[in-house]
Amino acid sequence: MALLWFACLTPAQTTKCVEVEGDRILAREFAVSLPGFSRLSPETAMAPAPQPGVRRFFRPFELAALAHRYSVEIDPDAAVCFERKTETLAPDRVVEAMRMALPLADLRIEVVETSRYPIPLGRLEFRRESLGIPASPSARVPVEWRGNIVYGDNQRFGVWARVLLVAPVPRVVAAEDLKRGEAIGASQVRVETADRFPMAGDVAVTVDQVVGRAPLRAVVPGAEIHLGQLVLPPDISRGEMVEVEVRSGAAHLAFTGKAETAGRSGDTIAIRNLSSNKVFQARIEGKGKAFLDAGRAFGN
Repeated sequence: MALLWFACLTPAQTTKCVEVEGDRILAREFAVSLPGFSRLSPETAMAPAPQPGVRRFFRPFELAALAHRYSVEIDPDAAVCFERKTETLAPDRVVEAMRMALPLADLRIEVVETSRYPIPLGRLEFRRESLGIPASPSARVPVEWRGNIVYGDNQRFGVWARVLLVAPVPRVVAAEDLKRGEAIGASQVRVETADRFPMAGDVAVTVDQVVGRAPLRAVVPGAEIHLGQLVLPPDISRGEMVEVEVRSGAAHLAFTGKAETAGRSGDTIAIRNLSSNKVFQARIEGKGKAFLDAGRAFGN
């Protein structure tokens, strides 16, 4: 009984469907199975096209209604189905679309794997922001890059590929030991070019990105410089001698104090008066300089 019930359902499921390419099923596509519709203009839109991978079945009562609307004669027991025309994702096409997204000189692309399901006819696109990034740019491992087939009225159908991407990429490396917290000078680093993943992540690619900044930890010669591990060094460090300028109306005083806290220009830090041993607050005005308006800082 179960087999008999299944057999009753299978004819509709195994019917050869007419393939359509656009967002509308046209009269000429109906006429493939139902010649009566050939009397209509071939480009007459009859019904919405199914989504990719979905079959659209028209039962006899639906076809009878369409035939009546357009004054067409058809077999009253006729039935027809439609499906989107599809294809498979070709690696050569993947490479071409990726080169458009990453137009880098000497970029090498090796397609390891692609999505295997049928895709609608349309334009293949990959966007740079959808590219996966390896844990290390120097690691030769495949990454996943998600893209889309743009089809019909700007609809998108998701695809993916796993690829190896390699290109000559500049990187900044330490030319000598870089000490933690000390500003980096131009002579302490150099630029090298190496074959690696084409997006550097947070690895510095120009000397200007690192000069004047300080590493959060020591860097050994030859090691690449990561921007996330750099900070701007303070204009005044704790324990540093500071030239303090004090003004109170027309009165003006300058002396040397010792920084009790660190900061950058515009910050207010604690400074110790070496003569009185008292601590007061002053605003940093630049490297090794601070300013105090005594008229506003009553009590310091």
